[in-house]
Amino acid sequence: MLKSLDAKLAAIHADPHGCREFILADAKDADMAFGVAAPGLSPEQHAGEQRFKTLAEYRDQIRQIVRSELVDIMLMSASTSEQLALVERLFDNSPVTPAARANDTTDIHVLRGGRVHLDGSYPFRTASLDHIQCGHLDCPPEERGRGANLGLYSITFNNDPERDRVALEHFRAFREEAERKGFRYFLEVFDPNVQGAVRPDRLGGFINDAISRTLAGVARAGRPLFLKIVYHGPQAMEELVRFDPHLVVGILGGSAGTTRDAFQLLHDAKKYGGRVALFGRKINNAENQLAFVNFLRLIADGQLEPEEGVRAYHAVLQRLQIPPHRPLETDLQITDGSMSYAGTTTTSLPPAATNPPAPATPEATVPTPLVRIPAASGSSPSAPPPTPAAATATTTAPSRSPSNNPDFARMTPAERLAYHQQRLNRMLGQG
Repeated sequence: MLKSLDAKLAAIHADPHGCREFILADAKDADMAFGVAAPGLSPEQHAGEQRFKTLAEYRDQIRQIVRSELVDIMLMSASTSEQLALVERLFDNSPVTPAARANDTTDIHVLRGGRVHLDGSYPFRTASLDHIQCGHLDCPPEERGRGANLGLYSITFNNDPERDRVALEHFRAFREEAERKGFRYFLEVFDPNVQGAVRPDRLGGFINDAISRTLAGVARAGRPLFLKIVYHGPQAMEELVRFDPHLVVGILGGSAGTTRDAFQLLHDAKKYGGRVALFGRKINNAENQLAFVNFLRLIADGQLEPEEGVRAYHAVLQRLQIPPHRPLETDLQITDGSMSYAGTTTTSLPPAATNPPAPATPEATVPTPLVRIPAASGSSPSAPPPTPAAATATTTAPSRSPSNNPDFARMTPAERLAYHQQRLNRMLGQG
C-alpha cells in the first residue's frame, strides 16, 4: 500500500519552498530508554507503590493509533516492531510506515536509580538491522522488506574531540551497513548531555554546524531521509532549512509538558520550516492518546490553531468524562520543555502571550472534535454535530491513486481530514 511518508517526502522535495505537507510520527520506542516505566503510569490506584502499564497495553495503544492512520510513522523498539510488523502484519494494508530504533546510545539508558545517562554519551547498538528487516540474521534479499525497513539512528555531540570522533566512526559504520542492506534511516541529533559542553546561546548554531559538517561528507545514497532534532527557536530552524532545503528537518518532543507546549511546538516548527514532528512522551502521557494525536494531525494540516486545539481537546475530555491532568487555564500555558530523555537539558519555547488567557469557553461553543474518539472505557460516544469545516470535509471525496489507495500528496487538508474521519468511524464500527 502507498505509504503517506513516501508520498509526502516526494512532494516536499518536488517543491521544498512551497510544499506544506507535514509528517507526523508517534515515537513508541521508549522501552529502549526507560525500560519497565516506558508505557507510563497505570491509571489504577495502588496505595504506596507506582504501578506502570504493561508492555501488552503499550502495544495495544500502538495498534489503535496505527489503525487510526493519523500518523505517518510509528517508531518502535526492534522487539515491538517484530511482533507488530513481522508477526501480526499490522502495517501491510496501512499507509503508516513502521520504523525501529536502530541504536541506543548510553545517554538514553535512563534506569531507575541509574547514573549512566548522566555521563557523556557513548555510541552503542543493541538492535540488528537484519532482525529489524526480517526477524533473523543474514536475511536473503527477498526477505529484507518483510519487517520494518526504516530506522532511527541517534548521535550526541558533546564538543569532546575523542567522544565525538568515536560517535562519528560508529555512524559511518552504520551508514555503510544500511546502504549495503537497503535500509533507510532518519538521523536524530541530541543536544549535548554534559552540562557546560556548549554555551546555551550558541547551542542552536553548534547543532546546525555539527549536522551540516557531518553530512557534507555523505553522498546521497547514505544520507538520512530526514532529521530529528531539538527545536531551538525560529532563527536556528530557518538557518538550517535555508542552508539546504532538501535537508528535511524534524523536531523531537522531549518531556510531556502542557498540551499547549505540544501543540505550539508543532505549529511553530512548521511555521519556520520544519516538516516532521516525532512526539513520544507528549503523546504517551496524554489523557486520551487517540484524541491527542487527532488534534496534532489537525494542527499539522492547518485545520486548527494551537490555543483552539487545547480548548477543543479539553472539551473532548469533558465529554468522555476523563479528568484532565491540568485545569484548562494551566494547560493553555507555554512552559519550558525538557528536550532530552533524561530531562537534563532544556530549551526555551516561544513565550506565552502577554494577554491573560481567555476564560474557559462553555462546552457548547468550544470547537468540536472532527472525528469520533473512543472513551477510555472502550465505549464510543456519538460524534458531536460537525462544525462547518468538518461538514465541508466530510462531503469531499479523498483523492486516490490509480491503485485506489489514498493519494496523500494530492489531498487537500480538507480531504485528508475527511479520510481520517471516515477511517476512524470504520474502526469504531460507526460508519
